[in-house]
Parts: sequence; C-alpha cells; structure tokens
Amino acid sequence: MTFSKKYKTIFLDVDTPALEKSEKVNIILSPSLYWVKKLTLFVKYVREVKKLLPSIFEDTLTAGNYNYSAYKNPHAVGEETEYFAFAYEDKKIIELLSQKNIPISNVASIRFAQSEMDSLETSYKIDESKSVYVKDDIVVVVPSMWLKESSELDLDSIVLSKHTISLQQFSHIIDPKSLYKIASIIVVLMILVIGELFITKQKTEYVEKQKSLLFSKNGLKSTMFQNKALLKKYKAINKKQTKLRKYIAHILSVRLQGSERLSLLEFKNKILNAKFSGVKKGHAISIESSLKSLLSKNTKIKKVYKNEILSLEISL
Repeated sequence: MTFSKKYKTIFLDVDTPALEKSEKVNIILSPSLYWVKKLTLFVKYVREVKKLLPSIFEDTLTAGNYNYSAYKNPHAVGEETEYFAFAYEDKKIIELLSQKNIPISNVASIRFAQSEMDSLETSYKIDESKSVYVKDDIVVVVPSMWLKESSELDLDSIVLSKHTISLQQFSHIIDPKSLYKIASIIVVLMILVIGELFITKQKTEYVEKQKSLLFSKNGLKSTMFQNKALLKKYKAINKKQTKLRKYIAHILSVRLQGSERLSLLEFKNKILNAKFSGVKKGHAISIESSLKSLLSKNTKIKKVYKNEILSLEISL
C-alpha cells in the first residue's frame, strides 16, 4: 500500500479525460466497467468462491470473454460468510486505457470502485455529469442530476485497499525473475486446484441442492425471477387489502345518532359502498365530513342522499 501511494490515482470511466502526459498511475474502475454481486455462501475460502462465479453470473452477463474476482465483505455482521463477486472484460478495460493515453506499462495497480469507495457517506462527482454513491452496500455511478448534491472527490486522499486485479496482458511487463517465480506459484496452485476439483464439484452441487430444497420447502418458483414477480404481486395485493381494511375501519368508526344505521357495506369493482339509513339531512353532511377527515386527501367519495338514506361510494 505504501508503494502504490507514490502514484496518482485515476478513476477510469468512458468519459474520463485522456492524460496529457505519460505517468505511472493507480486505476480505480468505474462501476460501469464491471458487474458486481453481494453473496452469502456456505463457502469458507475465496479461492473456492471464484470457481463458482461463472455459474453464478451465467444468467446476468451479456456475451463476452469475462474474468472473475471476489473478496470477503469487510463490513459483514454476524457469522455468515459474505462476499463481493465481480465479472469484468480485460479487453474492454485495456482498450479504454489506450483511448485515455494510459499505456499498460504505466498502470501500477487496478482496483474496483466497490473496494475503494464502499465507505462513502455521501455522493461524489467523478466528472461534470456523473457521480458515485453507495446504495445497499454497492457502489454505483449515476447521472448527477438524479442527486440533490454531490461533493468533490479527492482520489489521491483515498487509502487504497489490497483488493487489486490483474489483466491478462500484464505478463509482458514482468521481468524474467518475477515471471519465473509466478510460474512456480502457478504450478503449485494447479496441483492444489486439481486436488480440490472433486471437493468443489460436491460443494457446488450441495449449494444448488440447498437452493432447490429451500424453494421447494417454501412453495417458491424454480427461479429468482419468478419469485421476485410473485413477491411483487403479493405486495400489491397486501397493499390493496390493507387500504381496504383501513377504510372499512374508518366507516365503522363514524358516530351515528338515534335511529341511524349502517345498512350496507360492500366492496365491488374497486368501489367500497356504504349506506346509512335514517339519516337526517343536516347530519348527512356531518357524516360525510367526518369520514373525509379520516381518509387521505386524494380519496374520491361519491355521495347520494335520498329519503333519509345516505349512500357513499369510495374509490380505492
């Protein structure tokens, strides 16, 4: 971290201005350059999570050649293991670096905005038209006009994290000694990976099985998309029923006089009908006013008064 602080920090986005001079820089990738998900998994190690990422992102990504990365959520609370998972395209990032006059050899490090800005307490401008802020623990970039106010962001004041990524084309800038060391580490990792393939496959099947059992046990659909649609439907029904119960309670709370009675209360075609019998003309106005004071201002009420019968139609 001390080494990386010697260099200027650049927020890389499609609208980032090109550098006017060649210099060594640290790169923070805009959320527009990667996909991110927050996951809770029954997996202990990050290296095991990375093997699951292609299947986890399968239904999300557009066509392309992706690499994946992940790290544990440092702000997670409780005993559950929570991760931030990423998918990105090396080619697009490298092409954008070239457009911004940033040679690969001048890139000291690359990080996601998610790992560097997840503690932002307000929104910050990244250029004249866009800002970044944190929503539900995820760093997002949006048009500044969507936000009430955005502060100026000093990128060089950010203490960079250890969560860096490497692009595939970085190998040509590594000296032979470093390359030999990396090759040796890769060989060791390959041996470990081969030994873990069977275990990883079992764990992947276990996660999928637990997911299916959970959906089946709770009478859910087979996909998250269907379940979200179902949840939206029931939320709408609950909202409507809650509103109906509230209006009925208001009608039942209206104070009646003498022989006045609530003779009819029914709900049909989105209309709540209430009829009061034995109502004197003067008190009919009082009943209507009393009910209006309890309902919201936008509630539409249709009144008909005839032969001491006050009919009220309330639109939901």
